[in-house]
Amino acid sequence: MEKQVILVTGASSGFGALTARALADAGHTVYASMRETAGRNAAQASAAADYAQAHGVDLRTVELDVTSEPSVEAAIARIVAADGRLDVLVHNAGHMSFGPAEAFTPEQYAQLFDVNVLSTQRVNRAALPVLRKQGRGLVVWVSSSSTRGGTPPFLAPYFAAKAAMDSLAVSYASELTRWGIETSIIVPGAFTKGTNHFAHSGKPADEAVAETYMKGPYAGVAEAALNGLAALEPADADAGEVARAIARVVDAPFGRRPFRVHIDPSQDGAEIVNGVADRVRAEMFRRIGLEDLLTVK
Repeated sequence: MEKQVILVTGASSGFGALTARALADAGHTVYASMRETAGRNAAQASAAADYAQAHGVDLRTVELDVTSEPSVEAAIARIVAADGRLDVLVHNAGHMSFGPAEAFTPEQYAQLFDVNVLSTQRVNRAALPVLRKQGRGLVVWVSSSSTRGGTPPFLAPYFAAKAAMDSLAVSYASELTRWGIETSIIVPGAFTKGTNHFAHSGKPADEAVAETYMKGPYAGVAEAALNGLAALEPADADAGEVARAIARVVDAPFGRRPFRVHIDPSQDGAEIVNGVADRVRAEMFRRIGLEDLLTVK
């Protein structure tokens, strides 16, 4: 296995923290990025340092606010200055919201898209020039089964943002292969345990509209949706499997990494629909004479 220099965004908790540790355990140099490492996330940064010392691994934290272009650029520059290269990006940063779609303001939608979608563009624009110059790299996108699987009500802003990010990942994939940069899209299902996604989800700003739904014909739907998702999840579902799947992708041989990997204990159907969509994409590239863009050089 070749040691890689890896950046994981949104690594203060959840999938990000688990992934950073799994990759460090695998022998890589890992930068667990998070904002406010000396403030609100000081405890998380300290926990990462403690983990690195206790396990003898190369796990570092780096200040990075994915909503700030200067912060992103500074973080990438710091990594390259320290290690001379950057091999893998893991786009994990994201935020969830829960409530009736109508009750969220346009500004809330914009903010959610900023964190879940535009953040990846900021990181790409800062990091891809490094990977392109190297002539080799890997971009991992943490998507969601909600982009094409079952979509329970009251999660519209998050579902829309993750679908946009997944679409961006697919488009980027074919534009990076000739630079020697691989793409792998990780598709977790609805893990209701082991992450803070649901616990820290945002709420609609328009409380009056939300109440109209919650106390009207949609009374009880929120509870039914959350309880239903939890019931679908097997008792032994482990959010850590997402991190281990990412580690396996990183450690796979160059040129043989999977384009998409599903980790969905609840089996909401996304793997079936994505399988069809990805085959249609590949067939289209063959029909227009650009089949070579499907694989790295």
